[in-house]
Formats: sequence, structure tokens, C-alpha cells
Amino acid sequence: MVRIALGLEYDGRRFCGWQSQSSACGVQDALEQALSEIAGERIRVHAAGRTDTGVHALAQVIHFDTSAIRPDGAWVRGTNALLPDSVSVLWACPVGEGFHARFSAQERRYRYILLNHPVRPGLFSGKIGWFHVPLDIELMRQGADFLVGEHDFSAFRASGCQAKSPVKHLRELAITRQGDTLIFDLAANGFLHHMVRNIVGCLVYVGKKRYPPEWIGELLASADRTRAAPTFAPDGLYFSGVTYDPKWDLPRPSRVLHFEF
Repeated sequence: MVRIALGLEYDGRRFCGWQSQSSACGVQDALEQALSEIAGERIRVHAAGRTDTGVHALAQVIHFDTSAIRPDGAWVRGTNALLPDSVSVLWACPVGEGFHARFSAQERRYRYILLNHPVRPGLFSGKIGWFHVPLDIELMRQGADFLVGEHDFSAFRASGCQAKSPVKHLRELAITRQGDTLIFDLAANGFLHHMVRNIVGCLVYVGKKRYPPEWIGELLASADRTRAAPTFAPDGLYFSGVTYDPKWDLPRPSRVLHFEF
């Protein structure tokens, strides 16, 4: 048996999230079906992180075991020929048995792209979030500072979250502006279900001056999800990368998403 790692990108709009479902509507279902045909045997894949319905990926990483011997190009081009147009394998790389796409990950990254404009997006509908009231980015950055570090993120956790612990180490939460677009970049050792979308929703409340930046710190300390803002839309959320120990020698992502208006 050999273990293969793959890098993926996908548009999450046509899928019910990453995870396999009985209705075969997950990204995992489409990928396993294509890989099984290339391998000539049943393939099961394991991902670095799950994404919800409507959430996209720029640099998802998965691994699978197989007895089939194929060149790396077959795992890329051959699989892509069998996948829907909205999913693409970017690279393939043999790895040792000790590698696990999920458990070997040291850091995961997400990006949320938000159009802050009175008029909703048309061309980028489904690919970018939207908020119509002007947002104060400096206030949002002040609020974001309360979240960086190791904390109990229960106030930003979905009620159905299955994570064993709500404590995560958020290493980065950067907010930048490009014209009418706000870009949120987050990096952590792990994320709770809906954590990024709940953080964005709360920072939007600060940006529109419904609450002061200190409210974020109070909310964090409360560990009470009912006090927080509603979960923000999935449209602008991207799983943007995973960090592994250099010993695995995985290819680095070569495509970067930019939105400039």
C-alpha cells in the first residue's frame, strides 16, 4: 500500500459541504468516486479540515491509501477528468505512512472576503460576502485583538459543534481593505464549527458601531453563544491553507486569491 497526498481547490456552492453524505452531495463523495475509478479499487480519503455548505477551498489537503501504482500526473489530470468542473486536484505527492492530512496539520488558515458596499454583488455572487452599511475597519481591528491567543471560543461555537474542546489558539486575525472589500485572514491550530463565520459576524457588529471593540473581549469571556451576533453567510469563506512539518515536503500552493475593485 502507498499513501498519497493531494491538494485541492473547489467551489462549495454546488455541494452540501466537504463530508460524505448518504445523498452523495459532498465534495468527498465526488472525489472518492473519481479516485476509485483511477485506482480501480475503493478509495477513502481524509481531509485536513471540513467545510460547510457553500464554503470554498483554495488549498485543501487530503490523503488516501491505495495498492494502485500510478504516476503523480494520473492522480492529478486523470482525477480532474472525472471530477465536476467546480473541483480541481492541484497536485499529488507520495507521503510516508506517518502522514495524516488532519492529525499532522500544525496550523489551518481561513480567509473571509466581504464586500462592504450599498449594492449587493452580482458577478461575485456566492463567492464573496456582503454588508451594506459602512464599516469602521479600525474598530474591527481593535475588537479582533481580543481574540488573538489561546482562548475558550465557546461564544463563537455552533451548537452542534462536535469538537472535544472549545479551547483553540488563534495565531492570526488580520483585517485588510482593498477598495470596497474587507479581507479577514485567520490562522489557528484548529477551528470550531462556524467559528470563523461567527467571528466575522461579531466584528461586523463592531464595525457598524452597534457595540464597542471591548464587547468582543466581554463576549469571549462569557463563553455564551447566545450573546453573540448571528452566524455570517458562508459565501465569502475560503479554506485557504494548511501548514505541515517541512519533513513531509509537500508542494506549496501556487495560486492566491485576490479581490481588488
